[in-house]
Amino acid sequence: MKQKILIIDDDVDLCRLLRHHLEQEGYDVCTCHDGVMGLHELQSAEYQLVVLDIMLPMINGYEVLERIRKKSFIPVLILTAKDSEGDKVSGLRMGADDYLTKPFANSEFLARVSSLLRRYTIFNTADGSPEIITVGGMSIDKAGREVRKDGMLLELTAKEFDLLLHFAENPGKVFTKRQIYQAVWKDAYAYDDNNIMVHIRRLRKKIEDHPEHPKYILTVWGVGYKLGGETT
Repeated sequence: MKQKILIIDDDVDLCRLLRHHLEQEGYDVCTCHDGVMGLHELQSAEYQLVVLDIMLPMINGYEVLERIRKKSFIPVLILTAKDSEGDKVSGLRMGADDYLTKPFANSEFLARVSSLLRRYTIFNTADGSPEIITVGGMSIDKAGREVRKDGMLLELTAKEFDLLLHFAENPGKVFTKRQIYQAVWKDAYAYDDNNIMVHIRRLRKKIEDHPEHPKYILTVWGVGYKLGGETT
């Protein structure tokens, strides 16, 4: 079955071009030219990826993204205006999975799409993610709730394990502190910024060779944190 992609962008020519390249790669593509149409289309059909422009008529891209995230974890690739750093940061904070700055190369666009769809497919199959996840020199045993680094067992608290596993199951995805709290502490209303930073600092001391220069739990300045290292 073909993977379905929804493009929401008011640039008709760009939509036509992106649709052409995606269909050449074997994807099933639908395009909408304003936020209202895009949200309606998402309710009427199932998609595996949304390509979302920030500057939209009717409802802007931020509001569309916010409404999507209230109901779904579908990957969202945002398109931003040239040199608009604020768009990128705001989009990632609100739950976008990746971004591209216009103008962009078709090859880069297709690579980002492929990466997001691959990640979505791996972590949304019936069997879920592998029981053992390898990140660089670490292996994370989900069932046994054990983490080994270079063969040595690491002594992690339950919350430290949950925090590391959350990152490992979402490789490359940037999470805000609030999103981390909701996912790991399982509380959609309470939010303790300091608690998260303390746990990340302690986790880094246990898994990093040089905690002051981490290679696993990376800080994305102005946004949050993400997992570094190759995941298998």
